[in-house]
Amino acid sequence: MVQGTTSDAGKSLLVTALARALHRRGIPVVPFKPQNMANNSAVTEDGGEIGRAQAVQAAACGLAPRIDMNPVLLKPTTDRGAQVIIHGHPAAQLEAAAYHDYKPTAMRAVLESHARLSEAFELVLVEGAGSPAEINLRDRDIANMGFAEAVDCPVILVADIDRGGVFAHLVGTLELLSDSERARVAGFVINRFRGDISLLQPGLDWLEQRTGKPVLGVLPYLQGLQLDAEDGLSREVSNADGADALRVAVPVYPRISNHTDLDALRRHPGVDLRLVGPNEAPPPADLILLPGSKAVRDDLAWLRAQGWEAAIARHLRYGGHVLGICGGFQMLGRAIHDPEGVESAPGSSEGLGWFAMETTLTATKVLRNRSARLLLEEGAATRGYEIHAGRTQGPALAAPLLQLDAGEDDAPSQPDGAISPDGQILGCYLHGLFDEPAAADVLLRHAGLRAGAAVDMRAMREAAFERLADAVDRHLSMDRILALCGQRGSACAN
Repeated sequence: MVQGTTSDAGKSLLVTALARALHRRGIPVVPFKPQNMANNSAVTEDGGEIGRAQAVQAAACGLAPRIDMNPVLLKPTTDRGAQVIIHGHPAAQLEAAAYHDYKPTAMRAVLESHARLSEAFELVLVEGAGSPAEINLRDRDIANMGFAEAVDCPVILVADIDRGGVFAHLVGTLELLSDSERARVAGFVINRFRGDISLLQPGLDWLEQRTGKPVLGVLPYLQGLQLDAEDGLSREVSNADGADALRVAVPVYPRISNHTDLDALRRHPGVDLRLVGPNEAPPPADLILLPGSKAVRDDLAWLRAQGWEAAIARHLRYGGHVLGICGGFQMLGRAIHDPEGVESAPGSSEGLGWFAMETTLTATKVLRNRSARLLLEEGAATRGYEIHAGRTQGPALAAPLLQLDAGEDDAPSQPDGAISPDGQILGCYLHGLFDEPAAADVLLRHAGLRAGAAVDMRAMREAAFERLADAVDRHLSMDRILALCGQRGSACAN
């Protein structure tokens, strides 16, 4: 199990790197995260949803994602509450205190999934959540040491040296663990190091003497690494500029979800991507993209309060384009109804009114991986996933953006989304539109792109897996790590 001294210390990265390094050795390995909190999720082959990071780790293992890889997923809807996903499907909407009482039930689901994976694979590679030193959450812990103790697995502790205070993070974390938890820590990995390793060595020697634990390696800072974000939205933007760059503006609402839709745009050589946060004026743009949302009505209210409704109307008057994906697509309709309080307080909200359609949120989600064809002039093929609670109806759907292919789960071929009569406004439910280069080129040319070709995100992700595996093979003591995994053999990959 990989645990971290802080959030974003490098747990997901290290698990992904080890997953590919072990997979290259021919070891049947599977990723597992007992509990994840993220509004970035992925649809599994068995029809559920899990955290995006576990889907990425599954790909690093050469596997399709499945619900047992992340049996408990918390999707925040407010600062104090979240939708609780158990084994891929919504189980409850709970405030933080109520979820603490629910944890024994969640732990049963965690142990069931871990048992199934342990039976099917030689090695289960586990990722913790946050930090094991969060002593206020130790009672009923299912995400870190509580899980490790329950299944009796060794722990590697990773810390981010780029944050500063790495030795304090590691020693302080150990000090806050119980005796049995401290004994479970088999070694340290220091992440994101840049500089002369010889200057770090005295600190590493001190750390080993002070704790009696080995430093298993120091991973370098890997510039430009392309991996899907687990949850936090990267503020990194594209470097495109000049008269030919397509200016894309994205409002970053409080409950933005599945913002990995933006990753391909961030790396497109012809796109100038601007992420617009609270109290920032909407900039001039060729395309305004409204992304997904976990609380559509609340985020729509935020959008209005930030001045985006008037900005979108002005943008369209001057010939600009708008694209809404999933929750952003719902916002473009006339109304959004939530009679059961699926995402927020029961009620209805007036939409932006650009499409003649209305959306009703229901407790049952649509969760499907789909291939599709764009119904713009070029008809490019694409693929992605649906993950939404809304059911949308109205005349606007008579002019769809996509034709979804029939699915392996017997889902019929069907239209998705809408195109306004003047072609300025597009919307659909399918996530991942820009991950297929041909489809991305069609959509962006429609919005005014004059130069540059889309990147192949899947090829870029595969290259990142190999780069990570090379890094751990070079910089970590893989013989020691293999021994922790119950494996024998050389540290050199096949």
